Amino acid sequence: MTVRHFPSYSEARANLRGVLDAANAGVVTTLERDHTRFAVVDGELLRSQLATLRPAHAVVTAEGGGWSAFLPGLPVSGEGDDLDAAIDDLIDALRDYAADWNDRLHVAANHEANWAVAALVELSTDEQLRSWLLTIDSITEQ
Repeated sequence: MTVRHFPSYSEARANLRGVLDAANAGVVTTLERDHTRFAVVDGELLRSQLATLRPAHAVVTAEGGGWSAFLPGLPVSGEGDDLDAAIDDLIDALRDYAADWNDRLHVAANHEANWAVAALVELSTDEQLRSWLLTIDSITEQ
């Protein structure tokens, strides 16, 4: 049986291969440090779960000969001559937001709840973000 829960940082460090092997196997793996429990997970597993559990609900609009796209409740938007350009611009805005969130916004009361979006953006390729944004169940067209 694989050890999956490590009661201290020192024990986890001494068994780092086991920590990573357990996380890679997709099983719940934790370690504790100063009475705080941390989860160690495979990045792709986390990314795919976040994409499922936090749909984009992107809103796209054709207006004035161009397109705009935004995510309700987030201070990000994109625009372009066509839908692809608007989504590309929105992806750039999401990347900027995730960087800002990790730098300083994570402690701001009006942004702290956006951890899932920042994590999803950090863990995703542009193509994965495009797929997340353009999921049919997730798009509202105005």
